[in-house]
Amino acid sequence: MCEPGRVASVTSDPATIERAETIGSTEESLDLTPRHSLDTPWRAIVWNDPVNLMSYVVYVFRSYFGFSEAKATRLMLQVHHEGRAIVATGTRETMEAHVHAMHGFGLSASVDRAES
Repeated sequence: MCEPGRVASVTSDPATIERAETIGSTEESLDLTPRHSLDTPWRAIVWNDPVNLMSYVVYVFRSYFGFSEAKATRLMLQVHHEGRAIVATGTRETMEAHVHAMHGFGLSASVDRAES
């Protein structure tokens, strides 16, 4: 054993490895609470851009998501006035597919975890 407060010497031979003494106690706590619940859905967000016409955005929402004219128009106006709209929620993989499709239509979109 080594003296308190000193580090033990270490060798490569397991039979001669000395163990350092633990002096005092160290209290350590870890927060293992998950930041997000596994059942928290993800969301697909379409962002405003200066390129696409409002009528085109309505067309994309109707043709891709199958939204009614009224819902597609409401979401398009939300994008236009508020800068973004959540167009879908669900699993991460599904939302990534929706965002990829929106990019294919030339729209700006991203995936984000829904707030719990």
